[in-house]
Amino acid sequence: MMPLMRTAILIAVLLSLLTVCVNPALAARKNSDPAPARTTDAPPPTKVADGAPVALDLVPVGNGFKKPLFLTHSGTGDGQLFVVEQTGQVRILDPRGGSSHKLFADLGPLAGKGVGERGLLGMAFHPQFSANGQFYVYFTDPRGNIVVGELRVTPKNPDRADPATFRPLLSIDNPQPNHNGGMLAFGPDGRLYIGVGDGGASGDLYENAQNTYSLLGKILRIGVEGDKKRAYTVPDDNPFLRRTVYRPEIWALGLRNPWRFSFDRASGDMFIADVGEDNWEEINYVPADAASGQDFGWNVMEGTHCFPPGSEFRETKRGLKRTKQCDRGTLPVAEYSHDAGCSVIGGYVYRGTAIPRLTGAYLFSDLCSGVLTALIPRDGDPGNFSMRALLQTGLRVSSFGEGGDGELYLLDNKAGAVYRIVPRP
Repeated sequence: MMPLMRTAILIAVLLSLLTVCVNPALAARKNSDPAPARTTDAPPPTKVADGAPVALDLVPVGNGFKKPLFLTHSGTGDGQLFVVEQTGQVRILDPRGGSSHKLFADLGPLAGKGVGERGLLGMAFHPQFSANGQFYVYFTDPRGNIVVGELRVTPKNPDRADPATFRPLLSIDNPQPNHNGGMLAFGPDGRLYIGVGDGGASGDLYENAQNTYSLLGKILRIGVEGDKKRAYTVPDDNPFLRRTVYRPEIWALGLRNPWRFSFDRASGDMFIADVGEDNWEEINYVPADAASGQDFGWNVMEGTHCFPPGSEFRETKRGLKRTKQCDRGTLPVAEYSHDAGCSVIGGYVYRGTAIPRLTGAYLFSDLCSGVLTALIPRDGDPGNFSMRALLQTGLRVSSFGEGGDGELYLLDNKAGAVYRIVPRP
């Protein structure tokens, strides 16, 4: 996106598909104000997954949050939902709705005030949280460095974290205040995956995404148990563990700002929504059985296109000659232009029960357009998807969230509200 325009949008709000035809509804309300409550403005029912029409709506389930950025569950089956606020707090969503949300953790002193793209950006519960009480957070410290750390709940109250238990795992110098990434998630393998932006500025100024000795512009994969050398371990099967010019924590590279990624809880497949630069937003797909160590192309590629635009040619005495500069990397499975949005907001593959016709579809949105969109797998053609706009939400969508039951939620960073995605009556 254009740096000046998007920096203004993202500082005010939070963050600053092969090519497919985008539904014009993706751009229909790009500059409209967010709706404060339940939405009614939607495109006609769209055929999704099994070919049957589906109509969706949003139901508000909580408000009064300060810059909500993420929602997750603890995996204990108790139905509780945890909302991450950019200002440093994690709150347990009040099941009655409204704004009386119990404070679970306060990292304000560590994560600063949550200005611009900085602050508390993500969290993940340990797969054995019910037994060990451990969870992990991703934030920028007051100096702007990226920090991943561990906390535990208090022994007598599992609904409250003990700030004295904070243990830093990883700290990364970040030269600019934007492109901080922010996603944490445990994969099906029990390892912690970490999405880190390229260090900020425009065009990957510091060339971090392709720098194999930088942790910026990458997906990292670590074990949280620690060893004698460091606070975490590097899994033996990480792709670059024994490569001398690579940081061993790197699981994938060539990313600009992977604000949100997720694993399909049924298949283990991974979807990475990478926020683009001036022209293209992209979604990358990694099947569960795919080799790790993939390069998603940034800053040589933006989506399926050469970056900067026109760099696929060079001037010669005989005129323009195509170069091989862009013949590299793993291409995204989906992309859309900035005529339809400005910053992709990655979501989840739907595995709930309330909307059966969405089962297996990957849902995502965009910070500017607010359109809820699905990537639908094509039958008999693994890794090939069609894209369908489902609902014009009217929201400034900052993130999706997934409950323990597989139902999905949308967060509006500007209005401080959380909505559940439901079938329209």
